[in-house]
Amino acid sequence: MKTIKVPQKDELSVESQAILDGIEKKMGSIPNLYATIAYSSSALKAMLDAESTLSHQSSFSAKEREAINLIVSQVNECDYCLAAHTAMAQGRGFSEDDTLAIRRAEYQDKKLNAVIKLAQSIANNKGEAGEAVLENFFTAGYNEKALIELTALVALRSFTNYVFANTQIPIDFPVAQAI
Repeated sequence: MKTIKVPQKDELSVESQAILDGIEKKMGSIPNLYATIAYSSSALKAMLDAESTLSHQSSFSAKEREAINLIVSQVNECDYCLAAHTAMAQGRGFSEDDTLAIRRAEYQDKKLNAVIKLAQSIANNKGEAGEAVLENFFTAGYNEKALIELTALVALRSFTNYVFANTQIPIDFPVAQAI
């Protein structure tokens, strides 16, 4: 099988280099996954635009979005995204135990757990969540707008999970604890 390597910036298109320069300025470094996605400047731009839009105009807080990222990455068994989003979730105030509970879909907060369970069900069932999980989500206080945004967040995280699954690039975050 062909080995996919993490490209150096100068190996990429001018468009990708410009996007990565912005990431490096914002984050202080370029995560391997972003560099790899940059083989396609359009894919990288689309992913970043979607992430930005879904974070600035979202029904979900930053902590809720990280919980969604964790549970979807757990379902998809993405070690890269589990590592990255465990670090980010801890930066948002979750403890390591919290991140493990989220990944098990056993978080103590009922409202957040409704989000986690729905994201898990969508990811597990190729999009079709199931009536009981949807009802629990709506009973927890979420609406149709939140359902559509949650579905978009699951799809977005699945994209990065799938990129890692098909590239197996080196993980450049502390590896998340196995559950």
